[in-house]
Amino acid sequence: MKIKICGMKYSKNILEASQLHPDFLGFIFWKKSPRYFQGVLPRLPDTIKKVGVFVDASLDEMLSRIRQYDLDLVQLHGNETVATCQSLKALNIPVIKVFSVGAAFSLASLEPFEAVCDYFLLDTKGKMPGGNGTIFDWQILKDYRSAKPLFLSGGIGIEEISILQQLDLPVYAIDINSKFETEPGLKNIALLKEVLPLKNKR
Repeated sequence: MKIKICGMKYSKNILEASQLHPDFLGFIFWKKSPRYFQGVLPRLPDTIKKVGVFVDASLDEMLSRIRQYDLDLVQLHGNETVATCQSLKALNIPVIKVFSVGAAFSLASLEPFEAVCDYFLLDTKGKMPGGNGTIFDWQILKDYRSAKPLFLSGGIGIEEISILQQLDLPVYAIDINSKFETEPGLKNIALLKEVLPLKNKR
């Protein structure tokens, strides 16, 4: 599984995390988030994809952030429409569309986005659009039939990763955040080294 570290906030911490060579680093551009990013983005290895995380942002705002930080992908974590995804696709901007899994969730809700997104991400429905630190019932993933690579988020820590590695689930990448922090936006590098041991040897 590939690894995305989301909710990066501080330049020095970003550099430290980048030295572990995750596949993706996520930067949140939603002002209500305690992990809202508005700092200086240091130069990162070309192997790391920079993901801008947005919540119901306008197309102009997303394009502005993409240019400002040279983002590689956008992650849509709100109630964005198929039309919004289509507009980004028309500009050759890769899109990760997030779906919040709650009691009423159905995998059928992904179907309208099949043609306009590059990845799907399933997260636990909570008070905030993300970073709630809780998992959902992963058994639903056994019914995942989409050809789109799937990111899994929501309360994933060391123990959860160990469990995931033992399950036969269609997970392309895990999205880790709050369980690897000492405070919102500040990642615990020692903990990250436990899940990126092979990448550390590059």
